[in-house]
Amino acid sequence: MASTTPSHPHSHTPAFGASQPMIEWWSQQCMQGFAPVTRFQLAWMECTCEMLQQEARFFAALSAAGEQLNHCYETHGADPEKMQECYKEIAREVADHHMERLKQVAILPQEFRRRIWEEI
Repeated sequence: MASTTPSHPHSHTPAFGASQPMIEWWSQQCMQGFAPVTRFQLAWMECTCEMLQQEARFFAALSAAGEQLNHCYETHGADPEKMQECYKEIAREVADHHMERLKQVAILPQEFRRRIWEEI
């Protein structure tokens, strides 16, 4: 007895066979539309990651400054002049790290634009 099941699931609908190239073309166009958005999102995430890394470096510098200040209190707590020197040195280091942080923040918009233009 011959099988009544068609060899192709949609062979009983001739319109499907005729529209298959159009469906494939539409699927390709749809997927190409997502690619630029995905690349844009990747560029944004890379910039965000760099910003977070910079913030982490700044927080690490603040933590190290706190440790230095604690060490100064332990070793020079009774001598106001040595404490002043120590405090100035720590303040200078924190200010340097903060200036580096501000430079990176100023660069980020241009870097983000550059990455977007590379993707476009």
